[in-house]
Amino acid sequence: MTVQNYISGRTAVNIQTSVEAAVAAGRLRGGDLLPTVRTLAAQLDVSPATVAAAYRLLRDRGLAVADGRRGTSIRHAAPLLPPPAAPLPSHVRDLSDGNPDAALLPDLATAVRASAPEQRLYGDETINDARLLTLARKQFAADGVVAEQIAVVSGALDGIERVLREHLRAGDRVIVEDPCFTGVADLLGAVSLVAVPVAVDDQGLIPAELRKALRSPAAALIVTPRAQNPTGAAFTPKRARELRALLASRPELLLVEDDHAGPIAGAPYVTLRDASRARWAVVRSVSKSLGPDLRVALVACDAQTMARVEGRQTLGIRWVSHILQRIVAAMWSNGRTQTRLARAERVYGERRDTLLRELAKHGIDAHGASGLNVWIPVPEESAVVQGLLHAGWAVQAGERYRIRSAPAIRVTIAALERADAVAFADDLARILRPRSSGRAGAV
Repeated sequence: MTVQNYISGRTAVNIQTSVEAAVAAGRLRGGDLLPTVRTLAAQLDVSPATVAAAYRLLRDRGLAVADGRRGTSIRHAAPLLPPPAAPLPSHVRDLSDGNPDAALLPDLATAVRASAPEQRLYGDETINDARLLTLARKQFAADGVVAEQIAVVSGALDGIERVLREHLRAGDRVIVEDPCFTGVADLLGAVSLVAVPVAVDDQGLIPAELRKALRSPAAALIVTPRAQNPTGAAFTPKRARELRALLASRPELLLVEDDHAGPIAGAPYVTLRDASRARWAVVRSVSKSLGPDLRVALVACDAQTMARVEGRQTLGIRWVSHILQRIVAAMWSNGRTQTRLARAERVYGERRDTLLRELAKHGIDAHGASGLNVWIPVPEESAVVQGLLHAGWAVQAGERYRIRSAPAIRVTIAALERADAVAFADDLARILRPRSSGRAGAV
C-alpha cells in the first residue's frame, strides 16, 4: 500500500498525529510499511531527524515497530475484545478449546474447605502465601530449577507479560517458537515487540534455526520446554544441551520458559537455563493441572526480575487473591491430588497416543510428544476445518499459531476417548483423501 498520501506535518508530533489518524480511519493497517526516513523527509520537506523523531514517538506509543532493514511498520494489534465464538451445533464435538478434561481435575470443593479462607485487609502480612511458596520451591527444585525468588501472578500469560514489560521496550525482538501459542503472539503485538520465529520439531526448537535467530539483535527468548502449544513438542536432554550451547553465546538474552501444563504435561521438565544466564524466568501455571479458573501461576526468576515484577504489582493489582493461593497450596498438599494428577497425566498420554496411532493407520502425519493437543499438517486449513465441522468435529485452524510454518490443524485430545479417536481419524482421512495421495507433510 502507498502510505505517503496519508502522512503530513512539519514537526515530529504533527507527523506522528497524522499517522495515528490514518490508522484510526483504517487507511493504515497492521503490517503496512512506512516510508523510509529519508523518503518521507524529502516528501514533507523536513529533516530526516524530524521524521526519525516522529517514528520514535510512534514506537513509544506502541503504534509502530522497527524491523531492522525492513524499516518501520504499523504493528499488528491484538483485538481488544475477541469476537464471541458462534455456538457449535449440538451434534458437533468440540476439539478446539484447549481445555483439560474436567473429569480429570482434582476436587475443588475439598480444597476450598481445607484452605480455610479468611478475610484479609490492606497491609496484612506479605503479598504471597508462605505455604504456597514453600511447596513451589520444592517442585521447582525437583525439576532442577533453583527458585530462591518466586513471584505469584494471575496465570502464565500474566507472568510472561510482566517479565517482558520489565525488561524490554517497544520494538525489541523476541525469539519465539513457530508455530507459537496464540496468546504469546497476541501479547507481543499488544506490547509492540517483534517476533522472531524459530521452527520446531517434536523435540522443540531446531538448533540450526535458533542459531540463525541468535544472529539477530534479539532481546529475549520465550520457549515452552514441554507440552508446547500447539505442536506438543518437548525438549529431550540431548536437544536441550544443544540449545544451551547455542545460547551460551548470548548470556545477556532474557530467557522465559513457559511451563503451562506442569505435572500433567506427559514429559519431564528440561530447562535451558544455566548458571551463566543473568536474566531468566520460569513461569509455571496451575490452569491445566488444577483448573483454569484458579488463575494462579508461579514465576521463579532472578533477583532483579523478581524485584521489578513485584514492585510493579504493588502499583496495580497489589496481590493475587490469598484465597486462590491457599486453595492451590491445599491442593498441592493433598496426597489424593497428587494421585489424581498422576492419573490425569497417564490418561492424557494414552489419549494422545491413541489418536496418533489411528492417524498413522491412514498415513496421516501428526505431532504430539506431550501435552493436550495434537498438531496435524494439512494441505489447506479452511477446507479441512469446514469438512470436519460438517462431519461433527470442531478443531482449530493453524493459521493463528503459524508465522512461517506450513498449514495445519490443532486437535485437543484431553477428553477424546478411543472410539472417538478412531472415528475422527476415519473422518479426517476421508476429507484428506481426495486432496492428497501421500502424507500430509511435517511440522
